[in-house]
Amino acid sequence: MCGIAGLFIKDKALEPQLGALLAKMTSTLCSRGPDSAGFAIYGAGEKGKSKLTLSGPSESYDIMAAARKLTAAIAPDAPITQRYSHAVVTLDADDVARAEAWLAANLPDVSIMSEGERLEIYKEVGYPDDVAKEFAIAEMSGTHGISHTRMATESAVTTNGAHPFSTGRDQCLVHNGSLSNHASLRRELRRDGIKIKTENDTEVAAGYLTRQMNNGQTLGEALKASLDDLDGFFTFVVGTETGFGVLRDPIACKPAVMAETDQYVAFASEYKSLTCLPGIKSARVWEPKPATVYFWEHN
Repeated sequence: MCGIAGLFIKDKALEPQLGALLAKMTSTLCSRGPDSAGFAIYGAGEKGKSKLTLSGPSESYDIMAAARKLTAAIAPDAPITQRYSHAVVTLDADDVARAEAWLAANLPDVSIMSEGERLEIYKEVGYPDDVAKEFAIAEMSGTHGISHTRMATESAVTTNGAHPFSTGRDQCLVHNGSLSNHASLRRELRRDGIKIKTENDTEVAAGYLTRQMNNGQTLGEALKASLDDLDGFFTFVVGTETGFGVLRDPIACKPAVMAETDQYVAFASEYKSLTCLPGIKSARVWEPKPATVYFWEHN
C-alpha cells in the first residue's frame, strides 16, 4: 500500500520547520507502510562540495569507523557527521568518484544512500515514527523534502530496499504502486551505466529518470517520457537539487492529494497528512490529475 509525503517550501521563513512538518506529515501514514521508512532532505550545501550519505549492513554497524577509514584514504580533513545508523561525509566534488571506488574495493558492505551538494537520505527498517525519531528528522531544516512509509510487496524488507531511492546526484524518488517491466528495464539501465543496487522496482524508476536527464531531458520531460516507457501503476514524487515533481499514471488508482499556499506546496497519500501544515484551511487543495506532470522549482 505505502504512503508518501512531500513538502516544497516557498517561504524561507518556513525552512527551519521543514523536518518537523515532514515528520508530522509522515506520522499519519504509518498504517500505510509499517515495515520501513525513509526521508530525503534538501538542506544546506556548499558549491564544489558533495555529501555522501553512508549506511552499513545493519543498524549496529560502526558507520563512523567506516567513514573515518574512507576519509583517511581519500580526504583526511573531510568533515563527518552522524545521524543514527548513517554518516554524512562532505568531500570535494572531484573526490566523489575516487571515494565510491574506494568503498567498493575496501568496504563493499557500506551503501551510499545519496550523493549531492544538498541531498541527504536517511532510511531504515522499522516503524516510521521510530525511524523519524532515531534520525532526528524533526530537527532538520531545508528547502524541500520527501518521505515514504513502506509496505513491502515485491522485494525484501531491508534498509537498501526502503525508499527514497537515489541514482543520480541530488536526485531521489519515492513511489506508491508497482511496475511490471522493471526486470527488463533494470538490465537495460545497467547496460547504460546506471547503478541499480537492488531488486526493487522503484529504484528502476529512479534510474530511468536519471538516464533520461543524463541524456539532456529536464525532469518534466523525463517524467512525461515515463508514461510511455514504464508499465504498471504508480504515483511518483521526485526531488532534484532545486525542484519537486509529482506524476500519477494514466489510471491513477493510487491515492494522492496536494495543497498549495504562498508558503509551500505539499503532497500526501491522504488528506489527513496535510492537516498539520500552517494555513491549510485556506490552501488550494486538489487531487492531481492522471498522466499530468506537476513541477515546482527554486530559482
